[in-house]
Amino acid sequence: MRRDEFNINDKNSIDEILQACEYGTLSLISEGKPYVVALNFVQYKNAIYFHGAKEGKKIEAIKSNPNAAFLVVKPYSFIPSYFSDTMAACPATQFFASVLLEGKLSFIEDKDKKADILNALMKKFQNEDSFEEIAYEKAMYTKMLDKTAIIELNIETQSCKIKVGQNLNEERKSKFLEKLKNRNSQIDNETIKVMEIYKK
Repeated sequence: MRRDEFNINDKNSIDEILQACEYGTLSLISEGKPYVVALNFVQYKNAIYFHGAKEGKKIEAIKSNPNAAFLVVKPYSFIPSYFSDTMAACPATQFFASVLLEGKLSFIEDKDKKADILNALMKKFQNEDSFEEIAYEKAMYTKMLDKTAIIELNIETQSCKIKVGQNLNEERKSKFLEKLKNRNSQIDNETIKVMEIYKK
């Protein structure tokens, strides 16, 4: 059962998770069976885009059935059971954020739009601008753009879950915060910041 305190409807929060995540899993139907593939992606002008070869199982599945779901997960700290001062395993839990998008897939054929999307993808992963901007009229990119499939997920529904201890009472939350500060890993420090944002 999905807990209401973990559900997030704020668009800015959803966009931040999508920007922070590098990969997600795209769920398709291939020959009547579920088919899931891990892909990097970029959010661009209110849609999600993927790229790849123009042939293969993924492409055939999309052509056969364009309905799809795309899930991204951003992990935060693992909370071990001993944070609760118990030898029982039950209190152990994983803090995380996830976004689930559902919609229909289509192929982008416009060469200029394909270049724009690939530029956005490059800037997401290599944002220091240390590459020649992609454009169809540039000889170094013409053949690549012709051979590359750009897939658009037109988002019809979206949901977001952020689990960072909103269900905890103040005593347990304070205890977890203290232990995360003491453990002091990079992901713990990031988790602490998110816990402060989503205090209930």
